[in-house]
Amino acid sequence: MNCAPHVPAYALTRETILVHARTLPAAPQVLGGLCELLADANTDLDRIAAEIRLEPTLASRVIRISNSAAFGSGHRIGSVDEAVSRVGFGEVLGLVGAATVGGVADRALGCYGLPVDRLREAMLFHALASEALAVRANLDSRQAYAGGLLRSIGMMVIDHGARLLLSASELYQLERYATYRDWEEEKFGLGGIDATTLVLGEWQFPPGLVTAVQEHFLAREASYQDRFAVILHLAGCIAAERGLALPGEAAHWAFTPGKLDAAGLDETQFTKAANQAVASFERQRSALY
Repeated sequence: MNCAPHVPAYALTRETILVHARTLPAAPQVLGGLCELLADANTDLDRIAAEIRLEPTLASRVIRISNSAAFGSGHRIGSVDEAVSRVGFGEVLGLVGAATVGGVADRALGCYGLPVDRLREAMLFHALASEALAVRANLDSRQAYAGGLLRSIGMMVIDHGARLLLSASELYQLERYATYRDWEEEKFGLGGIDATTLVLGEWQFPPGLVTAVQEHFLAREASYQDRFAVILHLAGCIAAERGLALPGEAAHWAFTPGKLDAAGLDETQFTKAANQAVASFERQRSALY
């Protein structure tokens, strides 16, 4: 019997992943800093605006999106300060989140066969569902939003590094691989979520958020003990139920009552969170384009 370990054709090292991550816009890192500021209810809007202005591309998108139907109120504005003042403390994370999605997910992921519109919508919906669930579970809803939004960063990094390496027959195909992870591990020796957690750790996101993202597929029984990870998983279940899960992730999102118990939620809370996420998504999705 041949017991030789599988050797991936295009093994990606930590250093390679981080090199490709540096090609991404800085918007996700700004989002991390913003979550820290928003954790303090005494943070003033001027300081929040200053954080956003650290990344000029993000700042310009924030201004544009604040004038969109999703966040606008008829009166056009022309500065980050006005944008932040318009939406207020409670809505600023959603405004910056939508701007982050549009800036980071700027092209299709050819290796995954993912159109950019599908990727953007999946990122935004997962963030909104994670946030709505976390509120009801008495967890940090801002970190849940960030985790749901940025969990696909690793796929972008892998796609950037592999798009010139793979032949057409080596690209992800749902007919051959039940999940992206099966394909990623065969070709690269690690999964997209592993790449995501490497990048988020390098960007100094909170360790609890990084661990939750790493564990949120709930592939191990011990993962159920991390309520934050279970919240991110249940957000995927809502996305799958609403037809907004990414094709190569749908197999991960099997809803069970035991997952609700692990999150400390009941069915009524879960349903209300799902309905809130859908309503927020329908209001904000136009801001992605």
